[in-house]
Amino acid sequence: MSDCVLAAIDGSQFSEGVCDYAAWAAKALDAPLRFIHTVDNHVQVAEPDLTGNLGLGTREHLLEKLSEIEEQHAKISREQGRLMLDAAKARVAALGIVEPACLQRNGTLVETLVENEKEVRLLVVGKRGETAHQASGHLGSNLERVVREMHRPILMVPKQFTQPKNVMMAFDGSKTARKGVEMLAKSPLFEGAICHVVIVGAETAENRAQLEWATETLEAAGHMAKGTIRAGDVEETLRTYKQEEGIDLLVMGAYGHSRIRHLLLGSTTTQMLRRVQVPVLILR
Repeated sequence: MSDCVLAAIDGSQFSEGVCDYAAWAAKALDAPLRFIHTVDNHVQVAEPDLTGNLGLGTREHLLEKLSEIEEQHAKISREQGRLMLDAAKARVAALGIVEPACLQRNGTLVETLVENEKEVRLLVVGKRGETAHQASGHLGSNLERVVREMHRPILMVPKQFTQPKNVMMAFDGSKTARKGVEMLAKSPLFEGAICHVVIVGAETAENRAQLEWATETLEAAGHMAKGTIRAGDVEETLRTYKQEEGIDLLVMGAYGHSRIRHLLLGSTTTQMLRRVQVPVLILR
């Protein structure tokens, strides 16, 4: 199934948001929807140290029992995954998506997504996965790896769906950011929404020209666009603008050549993603 909206489902509190945003995106893009759930069958029970005066055959017996337990665990995990996928199908059926494809795969989330990325137009994931720490500021390590290794747009979503009406793009004039503006201009995803383009930096002729190019590109494609240049710390400036303008979706490029790049790469990966409570569309 080519050019699908792929939604990664797990047992976390974010799964309902993933379903709702994935259904919205699939309808807006007129693309098929596919759910995927991964079962990580890595050995979870360490092989015991059976030194000492154990009777002959005890080691073999215990290892056989451990193998049976692991097999039972894998079977339960697969059944849990099937129930999650069934629940996801039922939820989007109520939203008008009939019979989305459902896949369950063994392996890690990141490896499975990378293997399937050629068929993906947009990946939808929850901000935190099932096994992520419950602290609200923690971004799951799986998601950080997905952002680094996937080469498709990624929509990272919160628990509850809100129809995007004010979309903000952090723009730095880089090749990737300009490509992002062109992608937004062509996409029906934000039809009817106001596209805010924000450059964090000095009011220079170069920045003004970059901003005008971005807003004109969006307007030429039929979008409502609003542009601004603001000086200050990138994260703080974007957060303030988001609050002032009622931004309900943030668009960022994963690889730029300015301070914005460091929001998505390096050891801080990333304060903006960790703190923002609205969906984030990460462009590659």
